[in-house]
Amino acid sequence: MSLEAKVMEQLKEAMKAKDEVALRTLRAIKAAILNEKTSEGFTGEVTEAVELKMLQKMAKQRRDSLDIFVQQNREDLAAKEREELIVIEKFLPAQMSIEELRSNIQAIIAQVGATSAADMGKVMGVASKQLAGKAEGKAISETVKALLSGN
Repeated sequence: MSLEAKVMEQLKEAMKAKDEVALRTLRAIKAAILNEKTSEGFTGEVTEAVELKMLQKMAKQRRDSLDIFVQQNREDLAAKEREELIVIEKFLPAQMSIEELRSNIQAIIAQVGATSAADMGKVMGVASKQLAGKAEGKAISETVKALLSGN
């Protein structure tokens, strides 16, 4: 089942349940899908990889906003971002634990033969592709940096 079909199904359920948070977030996801479909250079179908990338971007936007609102003591706005993030994360694959991420990156480092921080680009290229959707880019780069610097 495509993301769009899942969103439409849950949108109906949220309407029946009068769940404002879910409605607001699901409508945002639906709008992002529509934007993708109507964007220039669209090929005809939104692939799973594009859907995943889109959801990750939306989740990252919510996390960044949440951090800013918490810093500025705007709990009312922070709560809204938290609620939306929970709904978006239901559609994302489970994120790797720190230990899993570390072991996967160690395997990638061995695979590409990286030995120093100068090889970070090689490792990041492979790691970003293999771990897409399973871990955040920031977490991947921090772990690669730590492992290549010998920590």
